[in-house]
Amino acid sequence: LKLFILLIVLAAAIGGSFVYGTIKGIVDEAPEAESLTIAPLGIASTIYDKDGNTAATLIKSGSNRDPVPYSAVPQDVIDAFVAIEDERFWTHEGVDIRGVLRSMASLLLRGHINGGASTITQQLIKNNVFNGGSEKGWGARFIRKFQEQYLAIVLEKEVSKEEILISYLNSINLGQNSLGVQVASQRYFGKDVGELTLSEAACIAGITQNPYRYNPISYPENNSIRRLSVLNHMLAQDLITQEEYDAALADTEALYARIAENNRKIKESPAVYSYFTDAVIDRVLEDLQTKLGYSETDAYTMLYSGGLNIY
Repeated sequence: LKLFILLIVLAAAIGGSFVYGTIKGIVDEAPEAESLTIAPLGIASTIYDKDGNTAATLIKSGSNRDPVPYSAVPQDVIDAFVAIEDERFWTHEGVDIRGVLRSMASLLLRGHINGGASTITQQLIKNNVFNGGSEKGWGARFIRKFQEQYLAIVLEKEVSKEEILISYLNSINLGQNSLGVQVASQRYFGKDVGELTLSEAACIAGITQNPYRYNPISYPENNSIRRLSVLNHMLAQDLITQEEYDAALADTEALYARIAENNRKIKESPAVYSYFTDAVIDRVLEDLQTKLGYSETDAYTMLYSGGLNIY
């Protein structure tokens, strides 16, 4: 009996040491928390005329962002994303334990995960630190997921919830090469994010889970189903009233008509740069290289994804 107990204690000690060593190794390989950059990378540059009006926007794939401050985003937009993506965002500390346990139970009982457990903080880190989680294989995915959770906890101790949320809202892919809520608002409705209605906010928030499948231009029927889910979550979480919910539902048909009309206008607008814009591009590229010492490659990267304001 003594020998049996001793073997159990020894096995537990060895197992515990292995688990501790594995976790420590994964954490040690994670990016340094002090050097985390959660701000969106790759921002479109804008050319303005002498009156301050936008003359052209210079974009390359992966850089069509136009960051806005937290104060510029309506409460309905904030509530719509939180309700559908991370309902306990304001109370958890980076990792939603209830969500993790629910996903584990779903995996054990049903053989698949029913609903993700990633918080908005984790999604932000995955997108801006781990390049969207593009690793292959379950082992690499597990390591990234564990590091993601560790960094989420660390980040929430250092940064406010508002800063995390606005970085997320300025970063996410919302279809049609639209990165962030401001660009998506312009792309689908032809207006700034601050002008979005509840109905429109739910439509954009519904895109997040799958920007291809829930694209309101290509697949309005799919987006409509997801938009309804967003509104249902908002109502269930007391973020909107029954009257606001009913008004948003009544706007469904008109909403997708507005999206289609705005898309028609965008497609009919001239896509080729004017001679004036071409001249500005040549001049800026030359100045970046001759006056600031950029290489040709770096000059192009700065011009098309550096978020320059060119007057």
